[in-house]
Amino acid sequence: MYILGINAYHGDASACILKDGVLIAATEEERIRRIKHWAGLPTEAIQFCLKEAGITLKDVDVMALSRDPMAKIEQKIFHSLKKMVSWSAIKDRAGNSFKIKQIKQDVATALGHEEPEIKAELRFVEHHRSHIASSFFVSPYEEAAILSIDGFGDFSSTMRAIGQSTQFKVLDSVSYPHSVGAFYTAMTQFLGFPYYGDEYKVMGLAPYGNPIYVETLREILIFKANGLFELNGAYFRHFKEGVSMSWEGGIPHIEPMFTSRMAEVFGPARRKEDPLTETHRNLAASVQRITEEVIFHMAEDLYQKTGMTHLCLTGGVAQNSVANGKVVQNTSFKKVFVPPAGHDAGTSIGAALYVWHQEKQNVRGPYQHQAYTGAAFSDHVIADLLKAQGIAFVELTDDALYDRVTDCLIEGGVVGWFQGRAEFGPRALGNRSILADPRRVDAKDLLNSKIKRRESFRPFAPSILREAVPDFFEQNDEAPYMEKVFKIKTDKQALIPAVVHVDGTGRLQTVAEKDNPRYYALIRRFGEKTGVPILLNTSFNENEPIVNAPEHALDCYLRTHMDLLVLGNLVIARS
Repeated sequence: MYILGINAYHGDASACILKDGVLIAATEEERIRRIKHWAGLPTEAIQFCLKEAGITLKDVDVMALSRDPMAKIEQKIFHSLKKMVSWSAIKDRAGNSFKIKQIKQDVATALGHEEPEIKAELRFVEHHRSHIASSFFVSPYEEAAILSIDGFGDFSSTMRAIGQSTQFKVLDSVSYPHSVGAFYTAMTQFLGFPYYGDEYKVMGLAPYGNPIYVETLREILIFKANGLFELNGAYFRHFKEGVSMSWEGGIPHIEPMFTSRMAEVFGPARRKEDPLTETHRNLAASVQRITEEVIFHMAEDLYQKTGMTHLCLTGGVAQNSVANGKVVQNTSFKKVFVPPAGHDAGTSIGAALYVWHQEKQNVRGPYQHQAYTGAAFSDHVIADLLKAQGIAFVELTDDALYDRVTDCLIEGGVVGWFQGRAEFGPRALGNRSILADPRRVDAKDLLNSKIKRRESFRPFAPSILREAVPDFFEQNDEAPYMEKVFKIKTDKQALIPAVVHVDGTGRLQTVAEKDNPRYYALIRRFGEKTGVPILLNTSFNENEPIVNAPEHALDCYLRTHMDLLVLGNLVIARS
């Protein structure tokens, strides 16, 4: 049975394909179209997945969409009437629902078919149930408590559940307009970061400030005795008038969500071109702190209700790696699993898995990492591309390649590392990465001057051999998807300054040989030469989506000052 999972008409559009419950391929539309967070119908991603499976749309048995237009429909209608939501906001929602309902026809037309030719059954899976499935059903746990937190989806912002084997049961949820994700987004906008997906900038800025506004924020984000929360509607526009979201040209855009009340309390909103002040840094620290606290609040209450020691954490707010790394220390849970794509792109996988397990009750296979599900290119294909463009290259054996790359890094070089299948999710995990020596004090400046050109307060991440984690970090835990931030041991911080954030932490990626043998071998070789089994790893891009195909990597290399480009076993160097 083939199940095509789709996240459509929403930011981070994506698609995946399952064959008899096994994930064959998954990718985000942005990787192919080269527009960050691309929203709309992911036709390119769908075609890629079908090609990887060796089938056509006619062969698909189920088309699973990670949205359900009928979810909480009574609440939607009641809220719109009661709050007198603006006509433009209502029209946006109605138009979006119409597109969702006719998606089978839209996909068929886009791929050159007539709808009657498509046998696939269309299944609508509620947004947060898709998030939950995307986490629990790919986790290593037979049973777990599950917490899904994001902005909004199908009129919910948070859902808690309990999972056992092939089923999960929803315990409770938080409905629109109350949302931790909306709170964080509104504060992100208020701090002068206006673009869809800018929330990570607030997370990076937070350690530079002091959380002196937390008590004030408790009047805005209110913890409830039932283990959930609510927002003070006076601070948010979507409570009364609604907020429009658009994606003209595939670029998602959401209107400012905060009201003038926010400025009355914290001063004027920062414009993106304004300098960052101590007030902004302190507000970022406070927003991050209270967000962590509300996650712990909901998680601990979930533990008390379930007694389970394992937690699956998912949804857009689960991309907050700083909070994720503190859950075990601040709750009764012993283990926390976050999938590689906890954000909305991951719901395409979740919708497909929901149908396969929850609805059809098929057993789960053995646990395996599912981060590398995108496009791959042979050395032969890459060589033909380089020859056609007149680009000189050398082909090396694996052993010679690891020596060449590590020597370049040790000499202060920056390396583009393009290998195997592209990662699914927002993190580069050693297949579409830019690498540098973590021991260099100037590595951050080198990267920003040569390639990234991003805000100075944003940290770079360490990729570390799994067995070396206890030597460098205070917590000995797995983080294969770069989804957790841990404290770096005090006596090790001076050894790897390029990957130590201002608060002494690092957003690590643990690398096991079985999961990515080539990346593991490269880090091990670097460790053999330097005594430090760690590489600085950042995404292979320059203010664009992570590179997907070799031509994207080559373009990025040619327009920046990268020292070395490695495509499989082919190496391009500056003359």
